[in-house]
Amino acid sequence: MKALVTGGAGFIGSNLVRLLAEQSHDVVVLDNLSSGHLENLEGFSRVKFIEGDIRDAAVLDKAMEGVDVVFHLAASVGNRRSLENPLLDSDVNVLGTLRLLESARKRKVNKFVYSSSAAIFGELKYLPIDEDHPLEPDTPYGVSKLAGEKHAMCYSKVYDMDIICLRYFNVYGPNQRYDAYGNVIAIFANRLSRYQPLVIYGDGEQTRDFVHVWDVAQANLLAAQSAGVRGVFNVGSGVPTTINRLATIIQEATAIRVGVEYQPPRKGDVLHSLSNISAARSKLGYESRIDLTEGIKGYMSWVQQDLAATKP
Repeated sequence: MKALVTGGAGFIGSNLVRLLAEQSHDVVVLDNLSSGHLENLEGFSRVKFIEGDIRDAAVLDKAMEGVDVVFHLAASVGNRRSLENPLLDSDVNVLGTLRLLESARKRKVNKFVYSSSAAIFGELKYLPIDEDHPLEPDTPYGVSKLAGEKHAMCYSKVYDMDIICLRYFNVYGPNQRYDAYGNVIAIFANRLSRYQPLVIYGDGEQTRDFVHVWDVAQANLLAAQSAGVRGVFNVGSGVPTTINRLATIIQEATAIRVGVEYQPPRKGDVLHSLSNISAARSKLGYESRIDLTEGIKGYMSWVQQDLAATKP
């Protein structure tokens, strides 16, 4: 199988590239390195890297040559980032996705796996969240990812393409570097490494569904290998964790005690999130296999190695 992975030098994308390379698939990575890192791809065989933007039609045509499946992970990511720059968000996530779908259609690439987000749901109406939950995104990011889904499902129907949309919940794991707009786990890890208190917005009893990046990579591969399967699927752990509990787990994993500082809730943050993964289990054979406590230990080990490698 020859795969194109957009955003393949990024956090989730590079873990997918590793999985594909380990299984001897040929991989083309397309990434503009706005948030990706070339070191995430070091040591991989059978991987070709193209630096470019998914909004560039000429670059897309080059990257799409001979491809059997497209994994689309390139995106402008984050609810808070999108609130500050909603135009960029839609330019990348909506128009970029549409250009990629069109390029795949012209090249007769039948299998397309789109990385979506639980941000499309907005504030929950019930728990756990299944694929039929109302879609009421309350940030430009959520709107843009939903628009990408809708375009993908339209192409699947109108042009008879096998397209699967994977709705990620809170992904964490190796290659996830600190970003002020990013996942709370990476933010906590950054503060721990600097021996600073962990900042929690609200009372800390809000819940999240944390899923390890290796489980997400496996979900992508299963989606690509599921012949004739189309539609949208949740990809999470199916396990709720409060932010207070997360703060305890991550401090225990490092034996560093920094305490917690509480601040007022932030606009755009949902209170609770929990996935129902029964559809992905039934149709794709997906299971979340990495326990949060063990996953955090492994991630913090990677963080320490990364920090050591980047010290002058």
